Amino acid sequence: MKKHWRILLPLILVLLLLLVLLLLHPHSAAEETQDADALLCAKPVIYLYPEEETAVSVKLDYDGQFTTTYPAYNNGWSVTAEPDGTLYDQQGREYSYLFWEGIPDTEYDFSQGFCVPGRDSAEFLRCALEKLGLTAREFNEFIVYWLPQMEGNAYNLIAFQSDDYTDHARLTISPEPESILRVFMAWQPLQEPVEIIPQDLPSFERTGFTVVEWGGVRVS
Repeated sequence: MKKHWRILLPLILVLLLLLVLLLLHPHSAAEETQDADALLCAKPVIYLYPEEETAVSVKLDYDGQFTTTYPAYNNGWSVTAEPDGTLYDQQGREYSYLFWEGIPDTEYDFSQGFCVPGRDSAEFLRCALEKLGLTAREFNEFIVYWLPQMEGNAYNLIAFQSDDYTDHARLTISPEPESILRVFMAWQPLQEPVEIIPQDLPSFERTGFTVVEWGGVRVS
């Protein structure tokens, strides 16, 4: 019997040590994944609206690491675009837009923006995105994606990025569009409101072959 205890005692001590470590560091795998996802450029989508059916090539020079693309990027996208935004790949498969996500290697500007109560997120986004130039279809798809992460927070700090995004995710499109709108929202949840200089939201006019992109990143 004593021999058995000499064998079991070290195992029991190891198990007790592991239990103590878990109690001291209760982060789950899901929480660690959420922390990693906090720096994910989530769901940038690219709409193409030519004036007539057009073969379009799109390349994205990204200062970061792609995690997902659809259709597959393969050193660029080559699609046929219809005026209503419908896209077809070379196999004739249909898409609503070009989709990508990635891990960024950049910092975002929160010197200006908006502090919005979580319960007001839907109305704020609708008004802001419409002012920026998104159509109802586009801003509704934006809101449906982001709202579940935002409306339950006490407040959200929101800043729409310009060069801090576009300089690190450069688009090359052929044929070259006549107008291009790239809307990228950096945001973070807050427990308390903060003072911030209100951001000016420029309007956008669609002329000729138009390209529209939207996406975002939860900073923390």
